[in-house]
Amino acid sequence: MSLKLSTNKASKGLRGSIRVPGDKSMSHRSVMFSSLATGTSNITGLLEGEDVLATLAAFRAMGVEAQGPDNGKLTIEGVGMRGLSAPESDLDMGNSGTAMRLMCGILAAQNFASKLVGDESLSSRPMRRVTVPLTSMGARCATDEDGCPPIHIRGVESLEPIDYKLPMASAQVKSAVLLAGLYADGETSVTEPAPTRDHTERMLKAYGYECETEKNNEKSSTIRLRGGGSLTATDIDIPSDISSAAFFMVAASIVPDSQITLEHVCINPTRTGVIDILKAMGADIKLLNVRAVGGEPVADIKVTYVGLKGCDIDPNLVPLAIDEFPVICIAAACAEGVTTVSGAEELRAKESDRIAVMVEGLRSVGVEVEERRDGMVVTGGVIEGGEVQSHHDHRIAMSFAIAGGVSSNSVVINGAETVATSFPNFVDLASEAGLSIEAV
Repeated sequence: MSLKLSTNKASKGLRGSIRVPGDKSMSHRSVMFSSLATGTSNITGLLEGEDVLATLAAFRAMGVEAQGPDNGKLTIEGVGMRGLSAPESDLDMGNSGTAMRLMCGILAAQNFASKLVGDESLSSRPMRRVTVPLTSMGARCATDEDGCPPIHIRGVESLEPIDYKLPMASAQVKSAVLLAGLYADGETSVTEPAPTRDHTERMLKAYGYECETEKNNEKSSTIRLRGGGSLTATDIDIPSDISSAAFFMVAASIVPDSQITLEHVCINPTRTGVIDILKAMGADIKLLNVRAVGGEPVADIKVTYVGLKGCDIDPNLVPLAIDEFPVICIAAACAEGVTTVSGAEELRAKESDRIAVMVEGLRSVGVEVEERRDGMVVTGGVIEGGEVQSHHDHRIAMSFAIAGGVSSNSVVINGAETVATSFPNFVDLASEAGLSIEAV
């Protein structure tokens, strides 16, 4: 499938109020924690994308009963921390690195064997960053020769706690170790070199599990928890995903005469790097009706077009906007002047090598860009249009669909079928906002 974008409607500006789907990170975790909890959990606002549905299917395969999802509503009967049963076949995580890495932490502590597999993209992503610390806890898990999936996990009776220092800022690795730590005999700690999204810590507390965070300095923090506890079922209302909202934040910032409000968006401070970066480029972004929902800060985000200017993006903001960089690069391509991205090596280990793929795509639509080992330098100008290979990366596909909103000619994105993994109604919602995107 490819996405073809016509600029006719977009040239008039994006308008109105829209609500993007539920937060992907929180949706994964709500399914996992509800399944391991004691009692019945009711989830609303669940993202019904293919990635989250793969996580749900995995727990169903291990004996968890669930009703739904239906319009974002899901009810899960938890089986308790030790209630999972051995699956009869491989657990397919689809396109989701989050699901695979967090599931490793949970499955490493079970007394049965399991095997995690994924699609072509996921099967090329690095997994030793998770299996190495888990192995040091006593887990028996192995990747293929290249350190990629499938991941074979053999049952163990117990795990040992560790004090783990993350070699890179990664919420997925941090979460995998913490989830394994739930089953360890003693206190497990994870020290991160820079802030990463803290949905795991917040949601553990929502399910009644004590988890402490100690700030070491301006950047580094240590998260601690003690194994042997239990999760208690709860009701979770999942706010909209800021990573999905980011596509429309950028669209309204680059398409003249735009003013759009994105409703009920999670503004967790470990996720708002995209807002800070766009504001540094001159974007007019206002947070309205700020409130707390289920322990997470939420707001309506109003974006008004004023035009953007290039800047040197603060490397400290990179971990707080790691998933939004593809569309941030589109903002840079439309900004006046030069934008520099550095300290973003982690982008090379996502669904695709997002540095190389974005550089290739930007050049395909006429943008001047220099590739660097840890980022890129983008010279803003006119997006001429053209044909882009998404390399089956959903965020790459959606980012170039947004670029078509200001292009001189149509932008055609090949390999966009993976959009359904995180944003199944992207085309419809974009059309509602004023962009004309056709799936062909």
